[in-house]
Formats: sequence, C-alpha cells, structure tokens
Amino acid sequence: MKKIFLRASWENLVMANYEVDPSILKPYLPKGVELDYYKYKTYVSLVGFMFKKTSLFGIPIPFFGSFEEINLRFYVKRVVGNKVKKGVVFINETVPFKIVALLANKLYKEHYISIPTKNSLVLNTISSNIVYEWEKNKQWNSISVNADKAKQKIESGSMEEFIFERYFGFTKLDKDNSQEYRIAHPKWMTSNILNHEISCDFGAMYGVTFAHLNSQKPDSVFLAEGSKVTINWLRDKF
Repeated sequence: MKKIFLRASWENLVMANYEVDPSILKPYLPKGVELDYYKYKTYVSLVGFMFKKTSLFGIPIPFFGSFEEINLRFYVKRVVGNKVKKGVVFINETVPFKIVALLANKLYKEHYISIPTKNSLVLNTISSNIVYEWEKNKQWNSISVNADKAKQKIESGSMEEFIFERYFGFTKLDKDNSQEYRIAHPKWMTSNILNHEISCDFGAMYGVTFAHLNSQKPDSVFLAEGSKVTINWLRDKF
C-alpha cells in the first residue's frame, strides 16, 4: 500500500474557466503529457477553495492546517498503454503561509507562492455566498459566487465532468523530466451558480501571457462542495 503523504478536506471549490489558445499552455506542458481538449478547446481555470484539516503522514498540522488556496491550472492527459490518465498542471498555487509554500516547492518542485489571502463564507439552507481574496502588488484580487444550496450530480460528458473529474497532477521538473501524483477523492456534487464576480489582475499574478484574461469573461463558473482528499507520498517520475 502506498504511503499517504497528505490528508485534507478541500471545500467550496470555485472554478472560473477561460478558453485560451493552446500555444499559451505549451511552454508549461510537462514532457510526456499532452493537452486535453473539451469540444476542441483548451482551458485554464482560476480556482479558489478552502484547504482544511490538513495532516502530513497522519499528523495534524497546528496553526497551518486550514487556509485558502487560489490557483491557476490547465488540463492534460497522459496515455500509458491502454490507460488514459486525466489530470491537471498548475501554473501557480497561492497560499497565505510561507512554510506551506516552501515545503511544497522544496519537496515536489511545485509552483507555490505566499501572499496575503482571506475569505468570506456565508452558507445557509437557501444559498452559498463565497468570496476568496488575495493581495498582489498592494491590490486585492477576488473571485466570488452566489449559488443555489441544492446539490446535483455531475453529468457524463459535461463541461463540469471535464473540469472536476481529474485524479492526477503532473509537474514539469525540467525540459526532459516530469512527475505524476495521484489525488484520491469521491465524485463531487455541484451547485447552480446564480451570479459571480471576478476581479483579477492576471498579468500581475501569472505573467503577461495571461494578461488578456483581464478583459475576457469566463466561459463558465462552477462550484463544487468538495470532500476529503488524499495524496500519496511517492511520485512517478517519467
């Protein structure tokens, strides 16, 4: 049995999905994986969620166990024989604690940064009002949604399935080497978005390549309830 490195709860995941030209993503693509398309289009997602009840090797992490994470990711697949592994590549992952960013970057060569973040979660029996904020260059960015409280299953073949049904992460170690890790969690339920608002300086956060997203509306915005997740310690290098 593979040793579990991380256990946590990922909760109230907001995904704002933008169509981008595939050429923008290719420099970030790890060797050995290929871009994944939904109806002949490639996407990046601006993601905000709560990272809670974190433990490493079964040991709870005091003080640093619960926090917001904001990330920018895109969608890939790795074909190994007859098996297709659908996963994600992170362009950037943002957290409030330096120790969390340093640990992830040191152990796994991830792309974490540490900057101030905050959240507002108002959850009742009728609706969910969720706001994630992060500060860059003395300006606050944000992603927020108001959603129906009713939950629904993800439909086969839907955009939601393309975005959420991802159980592998891939990291570009260098131009010739990559690594793969497995993310385990049950299928998530989603909620209908009533309205949303995004205020993000993509150029300042993610580089000039993504600055055009400042004026581009997302193709879709989703909210998933989340669940407990586990990530294995050992990673497959290829």
